[in-house]
Amino acid sequence: MDNRSEVREFLMSRRAKVTPQQAGLPAGGSRRVPGLRRSEVAMLAGVSVEYYAKLERGAIAGASASVLDAVSSALQLDATERIHLQDLARAADGIPTSGRPRRRSGAVSAAPLRSALQWALDSQGNAIAFVRDQYQNLLATNALGREFYSPVIGDGGRVPNLARFQFLDPASRDFYPEWERFAGMCVGILRVEVGRDPHDPVMQDLVGELSTCSETFRRLWAAHDVRTHGAGTKLFHHPEVGDLVLSFEEFAITAEPGRVMLVYTAEPGSPSAERLRLLESIAAERRATADSTPPA
Repeated sequence: MDNRSEVREFLMSRRAKVTPQQAGLPAGGSRRVPGLRRSEVAMLAGVSVEYYAKLERGAIAGASASVLDAVSSALQLDATERIHLQDLARAADGIPTSGRPRRRSGAVSAAPLRSALQWALDSQGNAIAFVRDQYQNLLATNALGREFYSPVIGDGGRVPNLARFQFLDPASRDFYPEWERFAGMCVGILRVEVGRDPHDPVMQDLVGELSTCSETFRRLWAAHDVRTHGAGTKLFHHPEVGDLVLSFEEFAITAEPGRVMLVYTAEPGSPSAERLRLLESIAAERRATADSTPPA
């Protein structure tokens, strides 16, 4: 993906979201397009109209941190959006982004999972734990995670990918009752990664595939919304145990840039906790059956 295009479309989409009233400006009669005018953003940011227009054309290389901060404030960017704009600027300057060391595209996903990391997953007890990479590949899980993500993992013939499952597998609409919310989160997370490395060919291929095959993905991608995962609560519907309301926490794996570990838990004593224990017993029974079955 072209960095200049990413910058241009991101800034234009954010400008369109801010009304004059939100910025404390008079409406000023009819407007051909929604949001602020370039001249208004420039005034709020304390830069010339010509300079802001240059930024919005994608020429962000060399922009100072103070200018980026002023533009971010003028556009009322949230914390994730501010970091995304900084990442786009760093990428334009050829600087590693968001504190990550520079990586060779695709190299992280190709690297085998360290044994200690699998041990960490397996130690999570009655929680769902898994590792994914920046491309939404599901790289490893604990036993409960494998049972939980069985609709995503399928027959194991291909590395399971959460983004492909979301947009290309009809089963995702059953697994994610709040499908539109999950879709927006998925696209927002991918957008953040593109800002960190717009020239990553693996990411380009993934976005190209999803754009070709999913109209919903194309629509959400064009919105240029960015999100981080972090923490929160999600609703799932598992085919064997029903609805699960799960809290999640995301942990960056600093030794392996691009990879994160996520842990899903249920509130103690809740119906979801009971269903999670049932799913754990199902997983244990299947492991026991598999262990007792002689090899063919």
